[in-house]
Amino acid sequence: MRATIIHGRHDVRLEEVADPSIVADTDAIVRVVRSCVCGSDLHRYRGTISIDRPKPIGHEFVGVVEEAGREVKNVKPGDFVIAPFYICCGTCVNCRSGWTVNCLNVGWWGGGSDGNNSENAGQAEIVRVPQADGTLFVVDGGMPAEELLPGLLSLSDVMCTGHHAAVSAGVKQGSTVAVVGDGAVGLCGIIAAKRLGASRIVAMSRHADRQELAVEFGATDIIAERGEEGIAKLKALFSGIGPDAVLECVGSQESMDQALASARPGGQVGFVGVPAGGSIIAVRTLFDSNVGVRGGVATVRDYIGELLPDVLNETIQPGKVFTEAMPLDQVAEAYAAMDERRTIKAMLIP
Repeated sequence: MRATIIHGRHDVRLEEVADPSIVADTDAIVRVVRSCVCGSDLHRYRGTISIDRPKPIGHEFVGVVEEAGREVKNVKPGDFVIAPFYICCGTCVNCRSGWTVNCLNVGWWGGGSDGNNSENAGQAEIVRVPQADGTLFVVDGGMPAEELLPGLLSLSDVMCTGHHAAVSAGVKQGSTVAVVGDGAVGLCGIIAAKRLGASRIVAMSRHADRQELAVEFGATDIIAERGEEGIAKLKALFSGIGPDAVLECVGSQESMDQALASARPGGQVGFVGVPAGGSIIAVRTLFDSNVGVRGGVATVRDYIGELLPDVLNETIQPGKVFTEAMPLDQVAEAYAAMDERRTIKAMLIP
């Protein structure tokens, strides 16, 4: 089969590798129908996060089960499934408490064959899925209509991650919200905030194509400025004090500083941006402002069931964040297009 291997900075290659096979009785083999490039993949692509050897890459995919191990009970050959960006057992205390991303048996795509990791990753034709019963979410009815595939793929990560930001920030009916970051996660955060009942949503964006999509998703206002000027303009929209909730969807020091300075006293920041390089939160800032901070790695597997009906009936359309679809053999171009901000999110078709 063919799989994407990252060798180093700006070096991703589609290579022929051995087909995966059942290793443990709890495994399943999934033929990938759609996968994509994630903003967090760009950290390795840009060299922000270094790698010590060539590795498979990609952690967002949907597909059809081809084979299941003897102990797999919840999925069977022929099922169409959504794979979250992590591997979880579904039975430990953390999984039962709704924190599958903190599973006691957690694993990661492309993390090697040790423990519960998979040596395979999602930007490929076929993937071995450890802990298949806990990890995979079955979509009833078999293979969905073609037009639904982008939205279903978004549930493997970005839509659920945007939702996690909104939930962490306490967004509810009537909330006022600002979203820092206009990538796929930030745009999905706008969808999530509107879905949860926000009355006003401000998108912090400097890019016309992303601004247009933000408005389509529910943003009521756009602010292009950043830093002190952006904060001042945002606060001016809300009686000089700022919105109830701020969604931080970037992961840089600058984005976190902007989020913290933007929320009203007693407001809440929901953060989901991967802290590449590490952002620092000053406790004194929180103490003085009474602004709360909550968030982290999204519990995607726990959110899929809640969001799936709205994707299937197209009440929400997060699949629109995929502004380009490419065959898998153009994966290097997909990375370059995202790195150069020529596309918001690139979908890959095996």
